Amino acid sequence: MKKRQTVAFMSYVRFDDEHENGRLTEFRKRLSAEVRMQTGEEFPIFQDRNDIQWGQNWKERIEESLDEVTFLISILTPSFFKSQACRDELERFLEREKKLKRNDLILPVYYVDCPLLNEKAKRATDELAELIAARQYADWRDLRFEPFTSPQVGKILAQLAVQIRDALERVQASQKTFIQEAAPAAARQPAGVPFLQSQSAESVSEISEATKRPYTKTEPPTRVVDPLHRGDYTTIMEAIKAANPGDRILIRPGLYLEGLVIDKPLEIIGEGDLGDVVVQAMGKNALLFQTTMGRVANLTLRQMGGENWYCVDIVQGRLELEGCDITSQGLACVAIHGGADLRLRRNRIHNGKTGGVFVYKNGQGTLEGNDIFGNAYAGVVIRTGGNPTLHRNRIHDGKQGGVFIIENGKGMLEDNDIFGNAYSGVEIATGGNPTLRRNRINKNGASALYVHDGGGGIVEDNDLRDNGRGAWDISDESMPIVKRARNQE
Repeated sequence: MKKRQTVAFMSYVRFDDEHENGRLTEFRKRLSAEVRMQTGEEFPIFQDRNDIQWGQNWKERIEESLDEVTFLISILTPSFFKSQACRDELERFLEREKKLKRNDLILPVYYVDCPLLNEKAKRATDELAELIAARQYADWRDLRFEPFTSPQVGKILAQLAVQIRDALERVQASQKTFIQEAAPAAARQPAGVPFLQSQSAESVSEISEATKRPYTKTEPPTRVVDPLHRGDYTTIMEAIKAANPGDRILIRPGLYLEGLVIDKPLEIIGEGDLGDVVVQAMGKNALLFQTTMGRVANLTLRQMGGENWYCVDIVQGRLELEGCDITSQGLACVAIHGGADLRLRRNRIHNGKTGGVFVYKNGQGTLEGNDIFGNAYAGVVIRTGGNPTLHRNRIHDGKQGGVFIIENGKGMLEDNDIFGNAYSGVEIATGGNPTLRRNRINKNGASALYVHDGGGGIVEDNDLRDNGRGAWDISDESMPIVKRARNQE
């Protein structure tokens, strides 16, 4: 009999895919194609329960014999565990794994944070959550807002595809041995390791190491900057000029009176606690990024004035800026423009002379988990084609507004806290057209949202209560182009 094609089924909640504008569907397509790239053979992933192929293949394959390799890809969100269909599919596959003495048929993809998985007390009330939490999973939470063209997304997809490829190769290489020794080998197999075929103890150990390999990072060459002459360099710019693309620069505690120009792919990390490494510049940017890729973490960056300079100026490429303290006595604390694609995570961005974050001229990127406060104008300004994603930020106590979107600026604002600003929480004008979902916009001096002069957008599921002038201030010309639904007012 001809061996049937290996397939997978994607178990998910359709609302999640619709809410993400088809992003889960795109994930499925790209993973399927990546497995084909890695194996040279088609790897169908069926998605829709109403699809004829889903119904036919699911019922046929769920009880298939040992040599039929079928995976379940579970997209984990809070809605997943509330969906009876998803729970049924997961239970059936767990039963199938138990019957076949395997634990490599289910690939969980952790897509949106689930308190049910994270909190031990809640997990104890749900057997399925307990079982799935005990497994390793592909953590997609930080990648959810990354474009599929992102190198990081591409690498993780490739890693998942390699794991599937290796699992299939192990099946083909050791099928006979597995059939003979499945039961005793299964007893030796460590729990919580995805895509492992039950074999000898030595093979399990070997495969476990191989499974980890795609995620192993090669340590880059490291150059040390120390103002006490105990490192390789005494200034950061000396290290940058001497470094090769891909090097890491470790900066020891001290006050560095210089402006940094990053013109090659580098990783720059401050040693010690935040505030131990201070980069301070007068009459220039504290940090100018003008290359393709880079990462900067754990620095205090201060622009001390001297004409019109940003503290951090991102003019091209992608910079990951994490865990920094950023202030400016010149222009805004952070500027993103020229198509640059910044990843701004867990920073303190405050006391900007003109504003906190300025996204303009087709700048984009993701702002996540930042504390943006005390800026002279708006905490975040988006204009002239700027289109960032703002997720789980605190934008507060600005001397004017919280977020200002104008001149055809766009953006996706989700799950942010926007509060205590002197004017409106969010102002949209002159062609601004963002999407706001699940934000808490409270305790601002004027209205939660001020929309005027042809501004518009989608405003859904937000908390707009307890603002000085109520939830809404919408001009007549903007009223038809503001789509509102399920907001608390």
